[in-house]
Order: sequence, then C-alpha cells, then structure tokens
Amino acid sequence: MPERRRRGIHFSKLYSFSCIRSAFKDDHSQIGQRGYSRVVYCNDPDNSEAVQLNYSGNFVSTTKYTAINFIPKSLFEQFRRVANIYFLIVACVSFSPLAPYTALSIVAPLIVVIGATMVKEGVEDWRRRKQDIEANNRKVKMYVRNYTFVETRWKKLRVGDLVKVSKDEYFPADILLLSSSYDDGICYVETTNLDGETNLKLKHALEVTSHLHDEKSLQKFAAIVKCEDPNENLYSFVGTLYYEGRQYPLSLQQILLRDSKLKNTEYIYGIVIFTGHDTKVMKNATDPPSKRSKIERKMDKIIYILFSTLILISCIGSVFFSVETKKDIDGGRYRRWYLRPDNTTVFFDARRASLAALLHFLTALMLYGYLIPISLYVSIEIVKVLQTIFINQDQDMYYEETDKPAHAHTSNLNEELGQVNTILSDKTGTLTCNSMEFVKCSIAGTAYGRGMTEVERALARRRGVAVPEDGDISSDVLGQNSDASDSQKLLRGFNFTDERIMNGKWVNEPHSDVIQKFFRVLAICHTAIPEVDNESCEMSYEAESPDEAAFVIAARELGFEFFGRTQTSISLREIDYESGRKVVRVYDLLHILEFSSSRKRMSVIVKNPENQLLLLCKGADSVMFERLSKDGQQFEAETKDHIKSYAEAGLRTLVIACRELNEEEYKLWEEEFLQSKTFVAADRDVLVDTSADKIERNLILLGASAVEDKLQKGVPECIDKLSQAGIKLWVLTGDKMETAVNIGYACSLLRQDMKQIVITLESPDIVSLEKQGDKEALAKASLESVSKQIREGMSQINSAKEISAACGLIIDGKSLDFSLHNNVERSFFELAVNCASVICCRSSPKQKALVTRMVKLGIGKTTLSVGDGANDVGMLQEADIGVGISGFEGMQAVMASDYSIAQFRFLERLLLVHGHWCYRRIAMMICYFFYKNITFGFTLFWFEAYASFSGQPAYNDWYMSFYNVFFTSLPVIALGVFDQDVSARLCLKYPFLYLEGVENILFSWLRILGWMLNGVISSMIIFFLITNSFVNQAFRKDGQTVDFEVVGVTMYTCVVWSVNCQMALSINYFTWIQHFFIWGSIGFWYIFLVIYGSLSPTISSTAYKVLVEACAPSIFYWLVTLCVVVCSLLPYFSYRALQTRFKPMYHDIIQMKRVEGSENEIFDELPTPVKNKL
Repeated sequence: MPERRRRGIHFSKLYSFSCIRSAFKDDHSQIGQRGYSRVVYCNDPDNSEAVQLNYSGNFVSTTKYTAINFIPKSLFEQFRRVANIYFLIVACVSFSPLAPYTALSIVAPLIVVIGATMVKEGVEDWRRRKQDIEANNRKVKMYVRNYTFVETRWKKLRVGDLVKVSKDEYFPADILLLSSSYDDGICYVETTNLDGETNLKLKHALEVTSHLHDEKSLQKFAAIVKCEDPNENLYSFVGTLYYEGRQYPLSLQQILLRDSKLKNTEYIYGIVIFTGHDTKVMKNATDPPSKRSKIERKMDKIIYILFSTLILISCIGSVFFSVETKKDIDGGRYRRWYLRPDNTTVFFDARRASLAALLHFLTALMLYGYLIPISLYVSIEIVKVLQTIFINQDQDMYYEETDKPAHAHTSNLNEELGQVNTILSDKTGTLTCNSMEFVKCSIAGTAYGRGMTEVERALARRRGVAVPEDGDISSDVLGQNSDASDSQKLLRGFNFTDERIMNGKWVNEPHSDVIQKFFRVLAICHTAIPEVDNESCEMSYEAESPDEAAFVIAARELGFEFFGRTQTSISLREIDYESGRKVVRVYDLLHILEFSSSRKRMSVIVKNPENQLLLLCKGADSVMFERLSKDGQQFEAETKDHIKSYAEAGLRTLVIACRELNEEEYKLWEEEFLQSKTFVAADRDVLVDTSADKIERNLILLGASAVEDKLQKGVPECIDKLSQAGIKLWVLTGDKMETAVNIGYACSLLRQDMKQIVITLESPDIVSLEKQGDKEALAKASLESVSKQIREGMSQINSAKEISAACGLIIDGKSLDFSLHNNVERSFFELAVNCASVICCRSSPKQKALVTRMVKLGIGKTTLSVGDGANDVGMLQEADIGVGISGFEGMQAVMASDYSIAQFRFLERLLLVHGHWCYRRIAMMICYFFYKNITFGFTLFWFEAYASFSGQPAYNDWYMSFYNVFFTSLPVIALGVFDQDVSARLCLKYPFLYLEGVENILFSWLRILGWMLNGVISSMIIFFLITNSFVNQAFRKDGQTVDFEVVGVTMYTCVVWSVNCQMALSINYFTWIQHFFIWGSIGFWYIFLVIYGSLSPTISSTAYKVLVEACAPSIFYWLVTLCVVVCSLLPYFSYRALQTRFKPMYHDIIQMKRVEGSENEIFDELPTPVKNKL
C-alpha cells in the first residue's frame, strides 16, 4: 500500500472543506419523505432488505435502439416524414388493381431509400454501443467477503458495494467518499466530463470515516445511508449516514460523481450510492435542443405545395376521365366501341362514371407520385454528412498549437452557416486567449510595468500617437524601451518588464516593505497546486483559473517562489529583505475564504514564521476599497487612477490588501465562523459569508494587479470581414464597461467614426438610491432611467442617419436587466438592431441566453452564438447555431455546440467559405430536385391527357422506379458536395458574396417557383415536340410508324438527357467526379435499356429489345433526341444569359470580372443599395 500522508493539523479546518461536522437542520429533516427515500446498506449489498429494494445495476446504455426495437423504432422514425408516409401508402395500394404499375417497381425504391437511412442510423447507434461496451467493461477494485479487493467490471457494481479507486481513474458510479490516502480524507477531483471545468475540485470525507485506511478496518465497517432519490442536480446532495448508533449529515462535499476523475490523490475508498442510469451524470444526459435549418423548414412547405399540385392534376384528370367515360355510351350508341364499354370493369364503366372517376383519382395519385422526390431526404442527408467531413478536414481551420481541428457536431445546420445575420459572442476566451499574462501592477501608489497592450496600441492610434508595431512601450511613459529578455517574453503567464523591481532590485525602492507584502499576497492567497515535471524539473501550477496561475508565476519571477503545499501549510522561497538572499519560509495555513461571484474576493488567514496572524486578501475594486481602514487608505487615490488606466488598456484588475490579526480577535471570530459553517441548511452559505465578512475589514491597501487577456490572433481582421459580409456582431461579456469598450476598439468592433450610445445605471441619482436600500424605489427609478436613455439613443441614431454615421451601443448588466422587461424590450431591441455594433457588459449567463432569444425571435433571421465556457452554454443552445471555442475553459461549451473551432478567426472561413458553399449547394440541390421531378411527372400528365386520362403510364414500370434512384440521383449529390461558384480565396477576398445567403437570394420563393416553372416548360417541350415529330412519320426503314413503346423510350431518353444537361449548365465548378456522374448517368440509361430489354418479354414487357431493334437503328430517334434536349435547355440558358448581362447576382459579378481580369473593379459593379449597406 502506498505510504499515507500524515499531518499534525487536519485540513478539515479550512473553509474549503466546511461540511465535515454538520449539525442537522432544514434540508435533512426531509429524509424519509417523498423524494428522499433511498436506503443504502453500506458494505452489505447482499442484505435481504437491500435485495428487496431492487435498485438498478450499473450497466449503462446510451443507444437509441436495441436489437429488439431497432426495426420497429427506426421504421417509426422514417415514417414521421410526410413524403415517406405517402410512398408507403402508394406501395400498399400498388398491390391492388388500381395501380398503374407493378407493386415491385414502387416497393423496391422505397425499400432502398428507407433501408439506406436505417443503415446510417444503425451505424451511428453501433458506435454509441461500442462506447457503452467500453465504459461498462472498465475495471474497478471491489471489496469482497474474504476481506480483500478484487477487480471487477463497472457493470457488475451494485448499490452498497465498497470500492477502491486509484489515482487518474474515473469513478464508476456516484460514490460516498469514506477515506483517502490523505489522513483527513481529502481528495482532488477533475470534473471536465461533467461541467467542462478543468480546475480541480476538493472533496472531503466525514471525520468519523476518514480513519478507514486498510482492509482490516474496512472489514468491520457497516452503516446505512438514507438520502435523496436519484435526480439530475449536480450541485446538491442531501443524505444521512447512520453509523455506530449516531447520525451524520451528508452533503455534496462527500459525493464523488460518475465520470469525474481522481487527481493528485493515491487512492480513495467509497460506497456506491447511485448506479447506472440513476447517477447524476446519466440523469443529465438529455439530448440537446433539436434544431432545424430554415431551408429544411421551407422544404416541408414545398412538399405540401407539390402534394397540392398532385391532388389538383389528379382531380383534373379524374374530371376529364369521368366526362369522356360517360360519353362512351350515348343513347345505346358506343362512341369508343373498341374499348367495349358494354363489357368492362368498374374502372371504365360508363354507367357508373362517377365511381370510375373516383377510382381513377386514386390511380392518378399513384401515377403522378413522381412529382414527390422519394430520394430527396436521403440524398440531402448523404450530402450534409459529406459536407461535414470537408469542414472537419479543412487544414486552414486546424490549430496546430493545441492540435485541434474544426469539428461539426451536427450536419443538420450546414446551410444555415451561410445565412447568419447576427453573431452573439462571448469575449473572454472567445475574442481573447483566456491565457492571462501579468503585465502591470500598482504598488504603494507607484505604477510598475513598461509593456504596451494591444488595446493601448489601438488607443494610441485613436489619439494620433505613432506606435512602433513591435516596440515594447510603457503605458505611462510612451517611447521608453523595455529591457526584457527573450526568455522572459516567452514565459507563459508573465509578460512583465520593469527594471525597477526585477532581479531583486525592488529592495531599493522607497516602499520596498509594501512591495514585499504585495508579492507575498500573490504567492500565498490562492488554491493553486505546484507540480514539478520529472523530466525537465520545471515547476508548473494547477490553478482554478488562468488569473490565479498568472499571479503565482509573477510572484515567482519577482523573487517569491511558491513551491510547496500541504493541507496546513504553504512554502515559499523568497528574497530576504535585509540580506538579499533567498530563504525558505513556511506559512501555517489556517483558513481559506474562497472566491465567489457574490463575494468578489478571496482571503487566506496564515501564521508566518514570526508567529504573526495575517489576513491576506485580493478582490474586485468594487468591494475592496470600502473595506479599507482609515490608516490603510494612504495610496487609494493613486491606485484608483492606475486601475482606471489599466481598465482603459483592456486589463483585468484586482486590488491587493492585508491586515494583521490579534490572537483574541481571531479566536472569537473562528468560533463564530466554525459554528456558521457546520450548519447544513438553505441559508448556510449566507451565514458563512456573513462571518467571513466580519474578519475582512480594516484592510491595509497594498496596490493592484493587472493581467492581460490578449486578443486572439486575427480577431480584428475576422470581425472586419464579417462586417463586410453584412453580419452584425454583439459582444456579451462579464467585464467592466471600460475594458469591454477598449477591447471593442482593439478588435475593430468599435471604430473612431462611430457614435457611442451608452446605457448605464451609474448615475448619481441611482447610486444614492442604492445606498438608501429602498429596492422598490430603486427598481422604479432604474426602469425610468433605462427607458429614457433608450429614447435618447433612438434620437441619436436618427440624427446619425442624416449624416450617414454608424452607431455603437454599450449597455451594462444592471441596465440590461431592465431593458429585457416586457414593456421596454421592444424599444431596446429596435435601438440595438439599428446600431452597427452592440456590447453588453457585466452580463450573466442567464442574460446572455435571454438576449440571444430576443435577437433570434426579433429579427427572424439566423443567429449564431459563439463562446468557450460553461457560462456560454445557455446562449449556444438558444441560438440557431452554436459554435464552441475549444480553448482553456473546459469542454462544456464545445459539447453543447453545433460546431467547434479552436480560434475565433476560423469563424471567418467557417461562414464565408463553408457556410456560403453549403447554403448555395443545398439550395441549388433542392431546387434542382424539384425541377427534375416536375419535368418527369408532368410528361406523365401530358401523356395522360393525350390518352384520354386512361391511367396508362407513358413509361415502363422500372423506368419510373429507377429515375430517382439511378439515372438522376448521383449528379445532384455531386452538386451538393463539390460545386463552388467561386474559390475559397475569392470568398474571403469579397465577403459581400455572403449576402446571397443572408438575403436568401438562392432559395427565395421566386427562385423556387422559377425552377418549378422551368420543370413544367421542359416537360411540355419534351412531350409536345416528340409527339408532334412522330405523328404520321415513318420511323423505321420499312416505313413503320412509332408505337407506344418507342414514344415512351424516346420521351424518357429526352428527360434523362435534359435534366442531366441542365445540371451541367447549373454547375460552376467541374471535377472529374461531376463529369463521371452526369455523363455516366446518361450512359447507364442506355446500358440498362440494353440489358433490361434483352430479358424475356414477360419480365421486360414494353422494353423488350426496344433500343436495339427499334430505336438505335433509326436516325430519326437520335435527331429528335438532340433537337428536343437543345430546345428544353433554351429557356434556362436564355434566362441566365439575360440575368447575367442585365441583373447579375453577386457571384456573377465576380465570375465575369475574373474572366475579364479586372478583379479590382468588382466593388464598382455592385448595386447602389449593396454599396450603401457595406
């Protein structure tokens, strides 16, 4: 067994582990009631009472199907689509005498299409199945009756089993922590798989079980746990441990959740509480919100239009059929005597013409069913999957530094990427790197740090100050050069340069004692864990946030190296103030008062080697200055000025302070604090915060730190390109207004010529009401103030429009709350959409989601949210498209997103290239699908009219069945995957091309109906030219005229040629694949006709040797085919020629200028409204 870590003082005294000696209160009174009825027999799962409870096992399945339900459930999924239900009904009716063709010819294509989709579903589900098998068969050590641990599979665990989990292993179920390799029973847990956060969480066993460290002590352990029933809440747990005749409250602090990982701890012992699908992570495993693209929703409407057309022409045919059939017997005279109306079936009975018409209507519904494209859905799915492969494999969106490519988590929204109207973006980690660097600090009223941030560069340019691109210029003394070495510049987390305090020179500064205290606070006031690389011997830090790591690294680089941490101490190597030598100093760690969003500060209480009690504190300026003592405000004015200048430079600031405690004061406070934190009740956190607040008073100000979260590479250029593409950008950030505004300037979101509209509640009237504490009056005044500022903003916009000036809106979190009220929301939305840029500061995760919903519903166009952290999940799921940045904030945003990229700049290529191509391809593909089916379907209708609506199809059964499956399907798939109107380089060079998607030019109702009309015209040209060409003409050498079979083959040949040549006209970018599919489909028609026609006449029927013996030898057949195909292509060809010449689309302009070799003049050719918009 590994050597355990023994310490004299228990870590359980620290605030971080405050749930170890809990008293019963509120929540635990619910045990045994509804929702709190689970009973676990610890270390005794075979207990007869435990067996009767029959809790679920630890086997987990995330698959959608099982071997038993795959076929019925998958079929149900397929037939939820209206078109598939129609084809199923047609397939069933095809077995009746009503069918105009054989049943097999309609059933076979349906089976192929449905089968292909079911196979795709099955493959995807099998992948999930393999992941389940891997998880269920992982190994874990379980305590058995012979008092030893044996390895078993996860799936064999039961509720009540005692398990041992070792370092870097995942927890197999939700486990009650009994003890660990640490004396106090603490352990470190990584929860990346649960919440996406990479920082380690600290867990703590109850003191009563923390002594269980070996097999012998576990042998006698027997207890009962009564707790809450399985639920999805990851952040709470209520339970009671009944052990040795006493009751001990349990909280989340003692629970280790399935799929989290044990870190920095050799092993833990625990009891299985929830298994399998009862675990909290599985309870949270819900499917993300279902998103459908606007094109897909529109496609459903087109299907309904085609259904209506189908019913209409079926009705027309039935009416004419009824009239003609009724005339067959007129006063005993037989008009069409050759049809024998006196001896016929009910389908042609002249005496019952109405019934015959009704039956004909059903026949016509089947006959004209080819208007509905049976392979449309499966073709689109294939195309979208192939498109996502191209997105995933794009080398220009691969980020080598983190080895992360772009990844499409869904294929449903590919075309939506080409229609984005508004982007709502997080700032930290999305526009910036979320890799904090310590760059400046203010100590004792003196500013240190000579670097110049990117925001300062942008600020200097706005003021007309010349800034060297690579110069390292002080924010206080522009032009002063840095003496930083290259190695220091490359150090992650540290980009600080100032010869006054570096290399130990701080001892010569006027306030060296304050500088010493300042960096001691940075080196001690944190929860970071030091780790030494065994190979390089370099020290690194596992910190809860990038800011914290930057502070510890800065302290180390300036002579205060944090190198060791135990449960009760922190060890530093620091420069001795008097001797100037490095010495090791160990500080006893007594309490950690952790940071929270409500406290906005963190403190530690330590005892230094001189036996002094010290409280070290760092926090936001909004809460720290009010806690200063009168004696501690010496440098307050200077520090505030520096904080303001740091915020303007886009830096994140924290105020650093400390105080010395006397022993008596500390003892009184500790007693009260420990009482507060032992309660397990709803108001426990409030009590603890109140107690902590009492000691964090009368602080001595030391200074302020400033860290830079640098803009990611290429962000300004990307935003500029997106703006040229007509896309608006909203930034939703939790930062201060000054920081957000200056970041906005640095990344080109705000420009010098923009008029700023600022909505804030920082006015003196509102501040005074806040101090009075009258919440009702404050809310009323705030709402009135926001409403007034919105009205004033609209006036500014109207005046700006007169001089053609753009506006930028900046609003803080408090104002945003009131702006989202029902009676103000509409006016706020109108103000925001009339601004070129919008920045929402101090936004909470809930506000981000609400703003996203407001924009999505308000503009009615495609919205895209982009973020990198767990706090961005709400807005990612709320937007039409969610894009996650796979950065340093864990994977929760990525897991909740539809697409993920490693850097914000890749959004430019994702939208302007892949988005534009996918939108264009899918739009053209759908339009072409409807065109080719209408062309084919209406030739059947015209032939029906020619044949007195007798229900006789113009074509052989298998001609019709293979039309959508073999002769026209592959070219359209190639179009959807490979076509490009312009290259990727030109897409990026001319962002206005993206407007085709934003304005939905390629899939407007006018364009859709135009393609449908083209289909009708083509069908008329094909049918009427062929029939009129063949009438009374000798077709063969022997003088025979054409028969029914020849007319059918000739018409079908012309249809196949016409629709495939139409594809060739529509394609902009030919590859060998397109050529192969287009001409191969035409060639396959002739091959099929030869092979099928050579079969027995009982099988081939009307196709028997029709090509070899009848059509091919006739020159007339080939001349008619050539003439008809050319004529059918003329309408579209003429339309495109006129459109390109007189009203070109954006891509037409680029193509023409590129051919002419005058790309630079392209902007001049744009329509005036487009120029104005850009």
